[in-house]
Amino acid sequence: MPERVSIFVEDAPPPFGHFAQVLKFGNRIFISGQLPIDPATGRLVSNDVTEQAKAVFKYLTNVMQACAGQLSNVMMTRLYFVDLRDYPAVDKVSKEFFFFVPPARTVVQVASLPYGARIMIEAEAELAPVDAGMKRLI
Repeated sequence: MPERVSIFVEDAPPPFGHFAQVLKFGNRIFISGQLPIDPATGRLVSNDVTEQAKAVFKYLTNVMQACAGQLSNVMMTRLYFVDLRDYPAVDKVSKEFFFFVPPARTVVQVASLPYGARIMIEAEAELAPVDAGMKRLI
């Protein structure tokens, strides 16, 4: 049975409650909802949803790199919006980061998000087994 390992990534916002920022279970990576919060200041990066999306996708990238993976390992994303009218702008940013076959996606509108954020994204990834004979491009 694989071991559950909690991972903390300094280049992504810390959890704001009692939960793992990232949980690794075997080759699976579970990334808690990433908010557009600057890890150094603890403040919202911007009120602009495009800038918020760029920050969140950058944090997802940082988390995957810290877990010896890359965004192409992401199989599923869940996007939480305060206003679904922001979806086209975030989808455009997503294409800049997931320029290959994109992951599966769920989109949900919520009443509010922590820190006044307009978007939050969580993800699940599968790291290639070491013996799979795959080359990982970084």
